[in-house]
Amino acid sequence: MICRSIVTRPALLSLAIMIAIPLCRAQRNASTTSVSAVPASRIVPPSPSFHFPENATFVYSVEWHTLNAGTATVIMQKSSSAEHLRAVANTSGVVNKLYAVRDTFDADIEPGTFCTQQISKHSEEGSRRIERKVRFNYQIAKSHMDENDLKTGNKRQADFDIPPCVTDVVSGFFYASSLNLALGSSQMFPVSDGGKTTDVRIEVEGHNRIKVPFGEFDAVRVKAEPVSGPLKDKGMLWVWFSDDARHIPLQIKSKLGFATLLFQLKRLDLGNTGK
Repeated sequence: MICRSIVTRPALLSLAIMIAIPLCRAQRNASTTSVSAVPASRIVPPSPSFHFPENATFVYSVEWHTLNAGTATVIMQKSSSAEHLRAVANTSGVVNKLYAVRDTFDADIEPGTFCTQQISKHSEEGSRRIERKVRFNYQIAKSHMDENDLKTGNKRQADFDIPPCVTDVVSGFFYASSLNLALGSSQMFPVSDGGKTTDVRIEVEGHNRIKVPFGEFDAVRVKAEPVSGPLKDKGMLWVWFSDDARHIPLQIKSKLGFATLLFQLKRLDLGNTGK
């Protein structure tokens, strides 16, 4: 029943499986935008030296209280006018019997600004079957959401106020990985999945040597916490990025209520990027 309580909370499964896993930067030049303590929530445009990890695939194992809970896969590709990110989360084992999840999340990101242009999500969680599409219109500072309940046939639309630039629940840590991540630094930035905007604060807490299925690495540990909006007080995340210019997300720990999920990188395919 604990597992069921986790996944039925609004956006928490997406927060745990989607926001923390996908995000790495394929970057040779160590010059990056610095993380700094700022009073306002904002997206800082990427450094000119930053490069998205195009044609890269990241595969993570997911554990729930030491049980195999499933896998999460993230793929980055270049589209005609944007960077395209796809994240897929599937439960397995005991967790799949308790509450099966088959989620697919897609986002288009404007590479020069890190602003998310549009997102779509197909969710199969227990008996729920939901499709959601969101378009971000920065000219009028609004997001437009279309949601379709595939089980009941119910449809709804809604518009929400947005700041001049937002990231989404997946691309948010892609954005974080582009920063310098200096020890003791922090930054706050806006995140949206189509509803009201959530402000997320990241803090660079320390350095660790960690071992994951993909290998053993020196890592920098970053805490992420929603500090305002609908996700405030709903959970917390820690991400261990590789302590080098690439900032590969190696391990993610999410604490949601009474439950803890652990994501560990088990396979990395950089395709033909050469990064």
